[in-house]
Amino acid sequence: MVSEMFSCDCFWWNSVPESYPSEPEPFSLPAPLPQWPQGGAFAGGRISLGSLEVLKISKFERVWSSKSSHGKSQGFVFYKPVEIPDDFFCLGHYCQSNDQPLRGHVLVARETSSELKAESPALKKPINYTLIWSADSPHDGSGYFWLPNPPLGYKAMGIVVTNKPDEPEVEKVRCVREDLTETCETCDLLLSMNSKFSKISFKVWNTRPCKRGMWSRGVSVGTFFCSTYSDNKQGTDIACLKNLDSTLHAMPNIEQVHALINHYGPTVYFHPDEIYLPSSVQWFFKNGALLCSRGSEKGKAIDNEGSNLPSGGTNDGAFWIDLPSDSEARNNVKKGDLESAELYVHVKPALGGTFTDIAMWVFCPFNGPGILQVGLVKIEMNKIGEHVGDWEHFTLRVSNFTGELWSVFFSQHSGGEWVNAFNLEYIEGNKAVVYSSRHGHASFPHPGSYLQGASKLGIGARNETGRSKLKVDSSSRYKVVAAEYLGEGAIAEPCWLQYMREWGPAIVYDSRSEIDKLIDLLPVYVRLSVENLFELFPTELYGEEGPIGPKGKANWEGDEKCY
Repeated sequence: MVSEMFSCDCFWWNSVPESYPSEPEPFSLPAPLPQWPQGGAFAGGRISLGSLEVLKISKFERVWSSKSSHGKSQGFVFYKPVEIPDDFFCLGHYCQSNDQPLRGHVLVARETSSELKAESPALKKPINYTLIWSADSPHDGSGYFWLPNPPLGYKAMGIVVTNKPDEPEVEKVRCVREDLTETCETCDLLLSMNSKFSKISFKVWNTRPCKRGMWSRGVSVGTFFCSTYSDNKQGTDIACLKNLDSTLHAMPNIEQVHALINHYGPTVYFHPDEIYLPSSVQWFFKNGALLCSRGSEKGKAIDNEGSNLPSGGTNDGAFWIDLPSDSEARNNVKKGDLESAELYVHVKPALGGTFTDIAMWVFCPFNGPGILQVGLVKIEMNKIGEHVGDWEHFTLRVSNFTGELWSVFFSQHSGGEWVNAFNLEYIEGNKAVVYSSRHGHASFPHPGSYLQGASKLGIGARNETGRSKLKVDSSSRYKVVAAEYLGEGAIAEPCWLQYMREWGPAIVYDSRSEIDKLIDLLPVYVRLSVENLFELFPTELYGEEGPIGPKGKANWEGDEKCY
């Protein structure tokens, strides 16, 4: 595969070739990685999990491949890791589709010196294997899928694939002592195959830890799970690793954090017709934002640092922030101030400290009205979708083994999506592009229009994105506001970050009058009652509580929420 140039300052990775190769080519970021600042085990290639040390293997040998059963030319390739150091052991094999570059990895493990005196070793050979599935194709050859049967007190980490019917040698993989593992779940259905001679279906999924977030310690091994069941309830037959090292020594220190942001920080582009631009929080306060409280008719001015905001507690509805009461000042603040805008950065562990998540928050004083679409008709609303104090974000996920950008999460209203590094648009070196949607400021990886709602019916909220001169370079215009893993006091969190109440008043729109206009535009065969039509649009278009700040959102401590 090759990259395809679209302009002089960006390129796209062409992941949809005319014909799919039998083996995908490895992916590399556009530019070489820099020499990261020294300190700790970040980007050192190996990570200690306490009783185990793990190494990332991204060199593979093809074992078997198969086309999808859905009639598409897309296929899937099953690999075994190669060039494993002598004292490390394989935990399972790897699978991916061949319509994308080879980008995955699996972890191999060895016992640390602390385990030498343990009654039971951290790693043990399986007793034997259970054959889960076999396939014989004149084009693809034969493939056999084996589940390692672990000794009592141990867990299998992945599946072994062979191209011969003989049961694999028990030396091929290791199982892990149960106390060093976490439960995992299946995700991302990769492959579904149906037998011509029976109703049995063979399915292959990726796996991930069940519990994820900055306090969780589950480590993804990079292996897959497969079964002949119609669902994924058998995913507990394999497990993930667990990081027992409380220091999370592979996480970057503050100098390395700055180096990562300087190297990877995306440029955020706002739509050419955007009216409601971002600003710094300090600019918002300085230009007349008010702290309102229940039972009080007048709001109080907020000082520039937000030190007079109530701190901590919960969102009890007792306080909220609003725009200035003067109409001219109110309209001025709504427009934001791009010159003052900066990204507010939260750095946190992911997947047991084997990855670092760099969440970059954008603040806009005002979220504009929504743009609705019914079929080919686009309707710009007058009020629906408006609210004060809009917080949006995107997240960079970086491998702590190498310091390599792995993926980016694009937050989109109540959900979002992870996009692999090979599907990003890059503007300079390894710096990606983030497109902010007009009025709503949701994040997207590419320019264009995105429909949120009943997309099959062509009905929903329309998110429009595009390039313009309105942009913010997050690699230089940012402020690290939190990194709890560095220890108390390492980062001086701003006063406003501790404000856990609403950044805007609660709003209930008189949306019936505007929605009524849409009914007559619907084709007869999809015309619905008003009540049903309401369900096709995002709930925030009809009214919402005032938005809360970054620290009050579930993804502050938890993993990102995908659709």
